[in-house]
Amino acid sequence: MQPLTNSPQRIITKTIWILSLVSLFTDMASEMLYPIMPIFLKHIGFSVIAIGVLEGIAEAVAGLSKPYFGKLSDSTGKRLPFVQLGYGLSAISKPMMAFFIYPLWIFFARTIDRLGKGIRTGARDALLSDEATKETKATVFGFHRSMDTLGAVFGPAIALVYLYFNPDNYKTLFLIAFGPGLLAIICTLLIKENPKPLNPKPLNPKPTNLFAFITYWKTSPAAYKKLVIGLLLFALFNSSDVFLLLKMKESGLTDTEVIGVYIFYNLIYALLAYPVGILADKLGLKKIFLLGLFIFVLVYTGFAFNNNLVVFLVLFALYGLYAAATEGISKAWISNMVDKNETATAIGTFAGFQSIAALFASTICGLLWYSFGAVATFLITAAVTLIVIIYLAAYKGQHGLKPSDP
Repeated sequence: MQPLTNSPQRIITKTIWILSLVSLFTDMASEMLYPIMPIFLKHIGFSVIAIGVLEGIAEAVAGLSKPYFGKLSDSTGKRLPFVQLGYGLSAISKPMMAFFIYPLWIFFARTIDRLGKGIRTGARDALLSDEATKETKATVFGFHRSMDTLGAVFGPAIALVYLYFNPDNYKTLFLIAFGPGLLAIICTLLIKENPKPLNPKPLNPKPTNLFAFITYWKTSPAAYKKLVIGLLLFALFNSSDVFLLLKMKESGLTDTEVIGVYIFYNLIYALLAYPVGILADKLGLKKIFLLGLFIFVLVYTGFAFNNNLVVFLVLFALYGLYAAATEGISKAWISNMVDKNETATAIGTFAGFQSIAALFASTICGLLWYSFGAVATFLITAAVTLIVIIYLAAYKGQHGLKPSDP
């Protein structure tokens, strides 16, 4: 294990470690609830379509706030206040669902959680980017994703043990999830930030508004636009993972088996994200990202026709590899092609468009599932992903190449 130091010789610095621990605790709290969320929502009367709309709207709220607060972070030259507030909101949203089960209250609590994510995402990723060089971005983001996803292993494991002894007692679990969230808040107090503004003389002195990402899109580099277009086409049909969990549930798996498979997926993701990030820095971000998308096609095609527990385990292992090869690497790729003073805005803008796409993706998935069933839903997603692979394969952006390439 590397020492906690900010020495330039160290890739994983103290700041990266602390931010990664914060994400680990937050994800532990969130993922303690995520695999049981669709089950809980159906238990209190939500339909499949309603679940899709709820998830889509919640993600859209996060999406619209990400570019706004990312731009605000870049304009003020501050990262830490956004990180602390964002993680704080996500933490307090967990116990809120334990008090009432009315649809509007569930929607409000879920939105508070996603708003917290929107506030912190751009600033946190900019902090991570500032700690890395262009040659180590995928490694840094991969390490952070590994630590973050470990929370998605511990969280569902706690839920699994709890529900084994307390079946269908979901409310107390929402209260338990507040514990890791509180630890995350405490860890943010250990982060030290350079108070010097990143951009003391902003080119655009106008106040930041909710739709600042539209202005940024108009002035952003052409390479950034081409890459984001491909990523957004994929996001438009990449629905929430709750539909993968519902497919397993409809295939006859018990709640315990569904959560167990989900834990297995996150364990694979956590173990692979860091080494895959290192590999991407050596071989090129584009190559690894496209490999991840191809694996995604295989997984969704398999989900369309499978009802067997063992095959679900194989598919989720592959799904973990897909996530490791795309999630952190896409942010590293984007951060390499924009100015340092615009990192939070660029990542926030992409995340904003991505979350708007998620609104349509989850809603469309719910409608397709309701009208045509799971097979059509998964096959359509796989087909669109193949189109995205072809588009990105033709993409000539230099920043996705390995450092030694021209």
